[in-house]
Amino acid sequence: MPIFMDRHDLAGTSAAEVAEAHRRDLDIQDRYGVKFLTYWFDQQRGTAFCLVDAPDKETAEQVHCEAHGFIAGEVVEVALSAVEAFLGRIHDPDPAPGQSVSPNVDSGHRAILFTDMVGSTQMTSRLGDRMAMELIRAHDAIVERCLGKYSGREVKHTGDGIMAAFASAVAAVDCARAIQQEFERYNQGSSEPIHIRIGLDCGEPVEDSNDLFGATVQLAARLCAAAASDQILASENIQREYGAGDIFTTTRRRLKGFPKPLRAFYCDWTRNRIG
Repeated sequence: MPIFMDRHDLAGTSAAEVAEAHRRDLDIQDRYGVKFLTYWFDQQRGTAFCLVDAPDKETAEQVHCEAHGFIAGEVVEVALSAVEAFLGRIHDPDPAPGQSVSPNVDSGHRAILFTDMVGSTQMTSRLGDRMAMELIRAHDAIVERCLGKYSGREVKHTGDGIMAAFASAVAAVDCARAIQQEFERYNQGSSEPIHIRIGLDCGEPVEDSNDLFGATVQLAARLCAAAASDQILASENIQREYGAGDIFTTTRRRLKGFPKPLRAFYCDWTRNRIG
């Protein structure tokens, strides 16, 4: 059966009420031949997201309607591998010993980071495939080490870059700054320096798109493409959530796929060094 993720607007609803609604879904799901795998609840933004294995969207909605009446505003079909890559799980988290449910529900909100090696095509032509591959491995090792330090999750390798997800915009920005600082250190001792650009945005799993994190991924990728060498370019959402305005400089950029120029922010990684 296909897998769906839905989005509920539940402003004013408590985490306990959402947990009870999920329990009611589980109580009656077998009558409809569906399986509710897990859910995410963002109390700050008043949104909930359910992951369900169902024959179709309508059947999944029938369960919600009978169980508790919380009807989804949007439903998209998703791949379990993508859900796990972005969100880290596809089943309910295990409760602590002595508890029937997990008290901490992940919001599902994620920051998305893209890296891109500057001039990778020319690098391959100049150095050959073998040496270029060695530099890509060096890039991957530095980025993956920083992801591990800041609890980032690699979603996919793009060939000459990495897409990663973070549960915290603060962690994503700190990781991006650490990555650039690590490449600066690497380049000081290398005859073949590696320069990268980074783009950042954040958002929720299901928005105005048929793809998981579709709008967020698109903007983060476009910001990365628009950044200059050794630069971090972040969205307004990232700047707002990070909060420390002294490392951000505002700009307006015209990005491919977006009809109007967008407000974006250069992120200074050269001061207030990390680590």
